Amino acid sequence: MRDWEPIAAATGGSIASTTQVHRSPIIEVPMARTPFLHPFARPAAAAEEFITIVRGEGALVWDDQDREYIDGLASLWYCNVGHGRFAIADAVASQMAVLENYNTFDIFTNEPAERFAAFIAAAAPVPDARVFFTSSGSEAVETAIKLARLTHSLQGHPERNMIVGRTNAYHGVTYGGLSAQGLPLNQEHFGPLLDPVIRVDSHDLAELEAVFAEHGKRIAAVIAEPVQGAGGVYPPASGYLDRLRELCTEHGALLVFDEVITGFGRLGTWFAADFFGVVPDMITFAKGCTSGYLPLGGVVVGEAVLEVIEADPAFILRHGFTYSGHPTACAAALENTAILLEEELFDRVPAIAEHIGGGLARLVDQGVLESSRGVGGIWAGVVPEGVAAVSVRNAMLERGVIIRPIGASIIAFCPPLVTTDAQLLHCIAALEGAIADVS
Repeated sequence: MRDWEPIAAATGGSIASTTQVHRSPIIEVPMARTPFLHPFARPAAAAEEFITIVRGEGALVWDDQDREYIDGLASLWYCNVGHGRFAIADAVASQMAVLENYNTFDIFTNEPAERFAAFIAAAAPVPDARVFFTSSGSEAVETAIKLARLTHSLQGHPERNMIVGRTNAYHGVTYGGLSAQGLPLNQEHFGPLLDPVIRVDSHDLAELEAVFAEHGKRIAAVIAEPVQGAGGVYPPASGYLDRLRELCTEHGALLVFDEVITGFGRLGTWFAADFFGVVPDMITFAKGCTSGYLPLGGVVVGEAVLEVIEADPAFILRHGFTYSGHPTACAAALENTAILLEEELFDRVPAIAEHIGGGLARLVDQGVLESSRGVGGIWAGVVPEGVAAVSVRNAMLERGVIIRPIGASIIAFCPPLVTTDAQLLHCIAALEGAIADVS
């Protein structure tokens, strides 16, 4: 046996690694780097640089050294109902025992997918909507872009293929969303991107109006996060989304809201479209629809698209994913939404705004932070010049809080809706102490 081959556990299903880094219930492989190539991480990172999370309950998670952390980012903007929900696990197991999955191409369907689609169509502010399912937010954005172009092409205007995105926007990692987003570092080295795409300032209405004046007849769709998340937590400027809706309607372009982060309760409503009172033509969603218990995403598709793609009874929508409408993922989503409703978790959003948003504002007033911004259950603080966000993140880990550093200076918060007041206050205290530690 070669020394790098898996070694069966002698007792209790685990064996210590020679590097004492990550523990598996089955095997340990001693090596300088992990065989798992991590997303949005340094491929050259050594194995000991990773933190192995082994369990979670509510807003808390624990690592393999039994260190406890408050999950201040709901894992990655998604665990709205918190960790360790046995009801979701039971729903998933029950569904898998009956039918784990079956494709939904062509004439096939399943009950969980139909039920969850009906729920979303009723909850969304888009009238008479239908739902196309994906397995991720990236796939949802890709679907929305394709549907937008398809709609105009079927209407006899294939030249209407331009997508308008915004600076600081994040729309996933597939080529459509990657091209439309406004984060240049994510686009480096990946070769030619989708074309034509125009990016506008996230808040400048004059620039947006100028783009429509010049390119209005070529614009297929504008894609916008109602609150930009992964790009740094930027709420919309006053009146921006309303004017965006007016411009799309005036010029015949489709409006897509990317609600992969804001959907399913992050602002205290099912969708941010409800919160801001603006009705888009399509809404992309993922993350919070299952709270991350299983991968699921999708697109809420409105009448402007449906009346075109449904017009010809013989037309076939040649787009879809192997796991579109996955019944087990939809069973998780149904139980997740039941928890959101039964426990009235949207009512926790004002507490997050008060304790996290208010706490950040206090630190700004005290000179600890340069600035802060956010809305509802998603917030960010900007650390002073000369203080690195990653260093603050590391110091906060030592104080038992997980957050996400964005760029050089942004600290993002997006805690589970079940996070207690005491835990929210501890997040702010940890931030204040961490900045003091690294300043």
